[in-house]
Amino acid sequence: MDGQPDPATPEWEPFGRPLFEDPRARALSRVGVVDIGSNSVRLVVFDGAARSPAYFYNEKIMCALGAGMAESGKLNPEGKVRALAALKRFQLLAKGMGIPALTAVATAAMREASDGPAFRQQIQDECGLKVWVIDGEEEARLSAQGVLLGWPGSFGLVCDIGGSSMELAEISGGRVGKRMTSALGPLKLKDLPGGRKGRERHIKTVMQDLAASMGAQRDRLFLVGGSWRAIARVDMERRGYPLHVLHEYRMTAKSVAATVEFIRNSDLEELRAACSISNARMSLVPYAAEVLKRLVQTFKPKDIAISSYGIREGLLYEQMPQILRDRDPLIESCRFAESKDARMPGFGKTLYRFVHPLFANVPEPRQRLIKAACLLHDVSWRAHPDYRAETCFDNATRANLGGLKHGERVYLGLALLHRYRNKREGTRFEELYDLLDAPEQREAEVLGKAMRFGAMLWMTEATKGGAALSWQPKKRILQLSLREDALALFGEVAEARFKSLASALEATTDVKVI
Repeated sequence: MDGQPDPATPEWEPFGRPLFEDPRARALSRVGVVDIGSNSVRLVVFDGAARSPAYFYNEKIMCALGAGMAESGKLNPEGKVRALAALKRFQLLAKGMGIPALTAVATAAMREASDGPAFRQQIQDECGLKVWVIDGEEEARLSAQGVLLGWPGSFGLVCDIGGSSMELAEISGGRVGKRMTSALGPLKLKDLPGGRKGRERHIKTVMQDLAASMGAQRDRLFLVGGSWRAIARVDMERRGYPLHVLHEYRMTAKSVAATVEFIRNSDLEELRAACSISNARMSLVPYAAEVLKRLVQTFKPKDIAISSYGIREGLLYEQMPQILRDRDPLIESCRFAESKDARMPGFGKTLYRFVHPLFANVPEPRQRLIKAACLLHDVSWRAHPDYRAETCFDNATRANLGGLKHGERVYLGLALLHRYRNKREGTRFEELYDLLDAPEQREAEVLGKAMRFGAMLWMTEATKGGAALSWQPKKRILQLSLREDALALFGEVAEARFKSLASALEATTDVKVI
């Protein structure tokens, strides 16, 4: 085994050659985006593998530009002052980070306010920042593209809620279809006359009009926006859900109804503190909850997923060539991590081929997790040995990795934990294990122990291909074939790890010299 890439091989199994060194991807290695919304103004700087970017920098100021617009028709004066100060700061930060130009977009508040054009010019004059004011359908399209960044080829209905508007977009086969915009943002609902009953009537009427235009949407509902994420965090609190990662968090129609009622009957300040939600955001949650309840009742989705990716990620997706869009965000991210942090970049491919006989019959969705684990198996080697296993688990379950369900995060984390320790009991993560069933936990353990053993067999070019595993599941026989020139690598520690792998498989062992 060696860790060197094979330049003659154009493709690596079903995953393709990594693209993060491609000039088209390198051009997107650090991109700055400013989102001027009705409620917040945010700077995000993306870095790393463009297909699954890391958040190099992320800052949000709650300016509430859209507050009071229902009465005045103008932007909130205090919000304008705060927004200008934030944008001046963002421009200086971008220069310090070496970003040639920020891409800035503004949404509902700026496009609807009578003084929006004047404020846009003021931003350009005082900050040197050109702002693109986009309409509701374009906002819906960009938000849907953000979802596609995390879920390539997905299908369903994307719903993005901001302060002053709510957008819907249909996605199917990696493309954005029909799009609609509405005035169902919580800042506008807050000022609506008639109290709760009046809001409910208004929301129902608007939602029925949206449904008539969008048609039947019974697939997955993707929720984008800070208010939806806050409601999801409350849902976690209500359920006692252990993994506080909002991206790919799933809800059902039943749980949405229960959480809306929970919000209505709770002390909002206590709930805000328990869920670590800002005061400004929490003040909008009850109104957004009323919208979500009616949204789910109207469109009846088969399931509901939270997306942390939205308009800002959609702007990055907009700049990607199709060959990059088509890549698996998880695999590209893991490849990038291996190239940057592993002791022997490229060895993950060799390790994957070595452990593959144990998992020859598992379906493709599980194969990609095995591939990801092999790529990540060594990226935490700098951590203290006493904490390396926990560092791996923590990174896999909580890091910004796209294309992972929560159960898949735990599977990946558990495999990496077993890469560094035999037993999983006694860690601070035990409550998360229950997101997997017993067979999945056992399979993750086998993968981790296979990687733990395989990592002992680093080989030079001279001994390449000197070790191979063979697995006979019906006979429960695990065979290791070693060439004579590689036999010395099978030392005491390697033998102990081989036996530990066999024990996890409930297998007998056979070591053969070839």
